Amino acid sequence: MSAIRDATLAGGEKPPASVKVWDPFVRIFHWSLAGLFLLAYATGDEIENVHIAAGYIIAGLLALRIVWGFVGPRHARFRDFVRSPCAVLAYMRDVALLRAPRYLGHNPAGGTMVVALIVTLLGTCLTGYMMTTGSFWGAKWVEEVHEALANLTIGLVVVHVFGVLLASFEHRESLVKAMITGRKRPS
Repeated sequence: MSAIRDATLAGGEKPPASVKVWDPFVRIFHWSLAGLFLLAYATGDEIENVHIAAGYIIAGLLALRIVWGFVGPRHARFRDFVRSPCAVLAYMRDVALLRAPRYLGHNPAGGTMVVALIVTLLGTCLTGYMMTTGSFWGAKWVEEVHEALANLTIGLVVVHVFGVLLASFEHRESLVKAMITGRKRPS
């Protein structure tokens, strides 16, 4: 048996098998955003009404997530996972050397990805809205920025999925499962 399974807490109690990390709002936000972004991306040139509706819902979700980043539970708060560029680069070096420390919440790279995705998606929503206004109707540059941000978001999603798979492998835990159940092993 492993040392963790054999360990006991004071008073002879066994440690919990898992701890709550991701609250229901963060999990619902995550999967809803992923599905809605894919829907918006797939319908951009084909089904305009669906594309626009998905964009407005994404904008609303992002607004709620930003508020939640200040008032939500510990691991949902930006102060829990936004790190300095030096800390992120040091973490990435450790990832490359397969010695990155495990974090219960977002690791420094994951925190940076959260911020990058929020920023690119907000930009995509803003430029999408701009295209529906009289001032920017038909402005080619707004459409080009909108498409560039959407494509950049796809690239970030690919990097995000790769990072999740790498961290899951390195730390021998399913981060996808954790984002579904909200729970991770304590240490």
